Amino acid sequence: MTPSQAICLHSAHAHRGFKALLVLFAFAVGNSYAAIHDVREGDSIQAAVEAASPGDVIQVHPGLYRETVYVDKDDITLRGVVKDGEWPNLEGDKQLNDAILYSGNGFTVEWFKITNYKGNAIMGQAGNNFSIRNNWVIDTGVYGIFPEFGENGLIENNVLSGIEDAAIYVGMSDYIDVRNNRVFDNVAGIEIENSRHALVEGNIAHNNTGGILVFITPGLPIKTSYDAIVRRNTVINNNTPNFAIPGSLVAGIPSGTGMLILAGDDVIIEDNIITGNNTAGIIVTSQDFATDVAGDPDSDPNPDRVQIMDNVMFDNGNDPATEVKALMLTQFSTTGPDILAFKGAAHADRESCVSRKSAYRTFGLGDWGDCNSPTVRAADAVGSAPTLAGTTRGVSTKMLPEPAAPRVITVDADGAKLVYQGICAGCHTYNVRMIGPPVMAIKAQYGEDAGAIAQYIAAPEKKRPDFPTMPPQNHLSEEMRLEVAKYMLTLNK
Repeated sequence: MTPSQAICLHSAHAHRGFKALLVLFAFAVGNSYAAIHDVREGDSIQAAVEAASPGDVIQVHPGLYRETVYVDKDDITLRGVVKDGEWPNLEGDKQLNDAILYSGNGFTVEWFKITNYKGNAIMGQAGNNFSIRNNWVIDTGVYGIFPEFGENGLIENNVLSGIEDAAIYVGMSDYIDVRNNRVFDNVAGIEIENSRHALVEGNIAHNNTGGILVFITPGLPIKTSYDAIVRRNTVINNNTPNFAIPGSLVAGIPSGTGMLILAGDDVIIEDNIITGNNTAGIIVTSQDFATDVAGDPDSDPNPDRVQIMDNVMFDNGNDPATEVKALMLTQFSTTGPDILAFKGAAHADRESCVSRKSAYRTFGLGDWGDCNSPTVRAADAVGSAPTLAGTTRGVSTKMLPEPAAPRVITVDADGAKLVYQGICAGCHTYNVRMIGPPVMAIKAQYGEDAGAIAQYIAAPEKKRPDFPTMPPQNHLSEEMRLEVAKYMLTLNK
């Protein structure tokens, strides 16, 4: 199946998110388009962005474009033109770090092919009301699609492969729909991290290390991850050996993981097809499965109120990872489970449940309730989500009925906090290792020298052999870089 065929196939299911599309359409109409800027091969997309006004469409025709595009204006649409099978192709040549960065609100990007960047294909930096649709992403380094600290967004009908961390990574964001994407040959297919009110529906996740993940990473400014619906996805053969950056959080994900719920609360897993994942179909566990639970006392390390309902699961656990195999040997089995509740997830006080438990091969679910029991159903309202008879089938979107208030980033301490949360925290927690060193280590290295940190942000160089080189953030003004450096030096957790 070609990417165009996959996108068209997913588009056939668009009626499921019609309400969300109406929200985005209403938002666009309310900010009527002022002009269309055509960009052709040999032109600069960034120059068109700089010439555009809020509400404009930048229309990029087929061809090869070697650049990083930064959008800091509101209500801008980047739209590729696909003609006779030819795409507008943003090419990083493994020299450029990022393809598209946006901090503007009301941003839309669609119909681009993005290849061979070192860091990210599309990264949101605290922009609200975004739409990322119908893109084809191949081997863009650490992340593919990465909205960070955004609110009210749609990620739909994209095809992503070859990513060394997460193909679709929703970080510290709220009210997000992730629908009808295809992710394969990545470490993590789809990851919902420290985010709230997310719908992950209709996606195909195959041949990754782990298919779909709901995480709480300690040390981040947002300490919770809750109210996620993971529904009607196809999660198949996620057995790719883990090729993540050594020491990163996802480097601890065992190959053969269909779904992983790590410390996430109020997660509903419903109506999925989960098969051929060699370690386990679904793993529900606490933070100490992959990271240091003592690193952040403000972050609850255990998953609470996880509901697993009406999934089709078979042929999982054929070659489990070492730790899971050791667990199963205590049950005189060498085959991994369809469902594994591990460490802090296995206790009754977590209030989790599974329907039709006897239909699956399980481990650690002895204290879990039955999701079909009247007692559990009466108590299963999750976050703001209405439920129908214990299911989520009446929930069509997690997006807001009206656009979120646009974020305004000012060059002061408040603006610096937004920039830190929207850019820096994606790689630097306070005291837990991610892609970059912890802020605590940065403070120890630089002392009170905010100016030196600001200079490094603009023009970083590789200083630590165990971390990748940081990408330059020189799209930020000199004044903003200094404010961000000062803010980082104030952090204490």
